[in-house]
Amino acid sequence: MKTILTTLAALALTTTAAFADPAEGRWRTQPDDNGNTGIITITMCGNMLCGTLTESRRGNGEVFTSENVGRQIVWDMEPRGNGQYRSGQIWSPDRDQTYRASMDLAGNQLTVSGCFLVICRDQVWTRAN
Repeated sequence: MKTILTTLAALALTTTAAFADPAEGRWRTQPDDNGNTGIITITMCGNMLCGTLTESRRGNGEVFTSENVGRQIVWDMEPRGNGQYRSGQIWSPDRDQTYRASMDLAGNQLTVSGCFLVICRDQVWTRAN
């Protein structure tokens, strides 16, 4: 009986990992208007993706304390398959503005687009270790 329970527990952990979304994980942003970068941790929030700023770095790579660490940056991002995510929102700390957003995943690069009316701004985030 103990062997069966151990096997079932291992299977449950393996199954959970198998269903992880490919965009989940830690992503380093491009520098913002101030030259700072961030680490955004993307996770599943229900059946959508969301992302939280978990680390801030100056242009020289120095980690610094930001009032925005811990704040949700990406939310309501709908996985559409084939590395495409749509219908989300993204907040830009350097501009204190929220935009309609989409993301496209290609390998270890995540192209994040934020749009206001018909004007869009893209950033390429890279997977962080």
